[in-house]
Amino acid sequence: MIKEIKGKLTAGRGKFAIVVSRFNEFITSRLLAGAIDCLQRHGADDKQIMVVWVPGACELTIAAKELAEGGKYAAVICLGAVIRGQTPHYDYICQQVVRGIGQVSYDTGVPTAFGVLTCDTLEQAVERAGTKMGNAGADAALTAIETANVMEQI
Repeated sequence: MIKEIKGKLTAGRGKFAIVVSRFNEFITSRLLAGAIDCLQRHGADDKQIMVVWVPGACELTIAAKELAEGGKYAAVICLGAVIRGQTPHYDYICQQVVRGIGQVSYDTGVPTAFGVLTCDTLEQAVERAGTKMGNAGADAALTAIETANVMEQI
């Protein structure tokens, strides 16, 4: 018989760290609310959730790495919003953040969920932070729960 591992959508007793960017806080605070709501709906209590605020999207990675290396968390959830402006700065930030968050997972073995919006307009960000397109913070939290559960089984 083939053994199969599937992630359950229950937080269990694991702890979850959420690193959230203060830049574009109008958006990121909504992502944070979505992530916390998702964790709680899947069984996490307040003692299982740690929120760490950082200045901007680039700082998400260093805080996530520190949290993941500490060995206290089943998963780390990174939340931010990068909105395209008139300069190529957007592209540099997005590339750095995507690469850095992925690297945290690879280097530490701790699931690090990507909940960073990369949008062309403020309207797109609003849509993905709890209106028309759902809430990317909740999606990232759900990913963290399921992946942490899979890693526990492995």
